[in-house]
Amino acid sequence: MTGFVLPTVAETYAFGQRLAGLLRAGDLVLLTGPLGAGKTALTRGIGAGLGVLGDVTSPTFVIARLHRPDPTGGRAVALVHADAYRLSDAGDPRAEIDDLDLDASVDESVTVVEWGEGLVEHLADAHLRIRLHRHDDDTRTAELEAVGGDWAQRLVTFPARG
Repeated sequence: MTGFVLPTVAETYAFGQRLAGLLRAGDLVLLTGPLGAGKTALTRGIGAGLGVLGDVTSPTFVIARLHRPDPTGGRAVALVHADAYRLSDAGDPRAEIDDLDLDASVDESVTVVEWGEGLVEHLADAHLRIRLHRHDDDTRTAELEAVGGDWAQRLVTFPARG
């Protein structure tokens, strides 16, 4: 597991931008952490790094958003940003995830799921788990855990700062 200190929300966003350089179509990223830990800020940075169109905002109330790639931006990878927070109250949250058909777009896009641990791992053979922690002084830490595939090798090249 690799850890990073993120002193501000802006650093969390910049961390996401750098992380986007590792990501490719078919990648599944699970974000865990308490409310206010920076999951959406990190995903905004990933969206900026991928060069997707539109503002990346919290999908809590719509559950999932598709952000298409900017055709003039160079990288042609879409971002699917999902939030499983409200699904924890569902009788069968995995069935709710399956109803979203995230697996239909997982091969063509980077899929980032907030609060998805224990619910979405079946969407891909491998994934990157990022645990975000918010501390009393408002700094954040991110722990990256490679789960299967070539994630461990990819993380070796990931810079602490850009």
